[in-house]
Amino acid sequence: MKVLVTGAGGMTGRAVARALRDRGDEVTVLQRRPSGLSGVREVLADVTDEAGVRDAVTGQDAVLHAAAKVGVVGTAAEFERVNVAGTATVIDAVRRAAVPRLVHVSSPSVAHTGGSLVGVDAGRADPTHARSPYARTKATAERAVLAADGPDLAVLAVRPHLIWGAADTQLVAPILERARAGRLPLIAGGTALIDTLYVDNAVSALVAAVDACGPVHGEALVVTNGEPRPVGEILARICQAAGVPGPRRRIPLAVAATVGSIVETGWRVARRPGIPPMTRFLAEQLGTAHWFDQRRTRQALRWSPAVSLDEGFAALAADLGR
Repeated sequence: MKVLVTGAGGMTGRAVARALRDRGDEVTVLQRRPSGLSGVREVLADVTDEAGVRDAVTGQDAVLHAAAKVGVVGTAAEFERVNVAGTATVIDAVRRAAVPRLVHVSSPSVAHTGGSLVGVDAGRADPTHARSPYARTKATAERAVLAADGPDLAVLAVRPHLIWGAADTQLVAPILERARAGRLPLIAGGTALIDTLYVDNAVSALVAAVDACGPVHGEALVVTNGEPRPVGEILARICQAAGVPGPRRRIPLAVAATVGSIVETGWRVARRPGIPPMTRFLAEQLGTAHWFDQRRTRQALRWSPAVSLDEGFAALAADLGR
């Protein structure tokens, strides 16, 4: 196939583009800076650049839209520009170019309204009650993408949950940075069960989604390793893999959420660089359960994870030189 991957500058997008290339697909990538990938056609453009996106989309058999502004740092307008306006640009270009398949990389946070999610399916994206600018704008984008599904365009939204690996800058790197500084607490005792997704499994799931899109369309699917573990165990295993002390201090969820709100507000007002040590969204993510029923995902994608969490932790330790 001819496949466009947007956001190939990130860990997951780059790995998916590499996997598609390695199996023989003709791959185009679009991102703002060079991806470092060989054997692909590269379009350097912002996802909101209409001309650049049209150039990248033309002639494709499928588009995997992974470009997004992630994390907790930035203004609401910045998240809106990339996640909402950028996705709208992709949808418009896909329609104009008559591309038959669009796979949108979303997030389970679009349906997380602050409480626990226990063995649930994907649920409906909720831009009103999602808990951060990232989650709200991703929810809006997912709704727009699924609304574009129809006879001439098959659309599938895939929500990988907490992707991690050695090159991860969104989960592993902040955890280790905070652990080294002694600022990695256990919220609510670290007992909440959460699902995560090892990066190799995220890649194979997204490749499977590109293939499945068509017969499977018009829905959102959460993808995880399917191995819920306590937050405290996940944090401890990541720290162990890097040889740094794990979390010891315990903070009640209500206290962490309040402190997080104060810290992120002060961080934003002061325009400080980097990631705040705590936010309300992060407190809720670390202090509430969120794990998902994977039966529909595995049936629809004809996929299952090849790397267990324990194997992933061993690979992480090897990659980090332990």
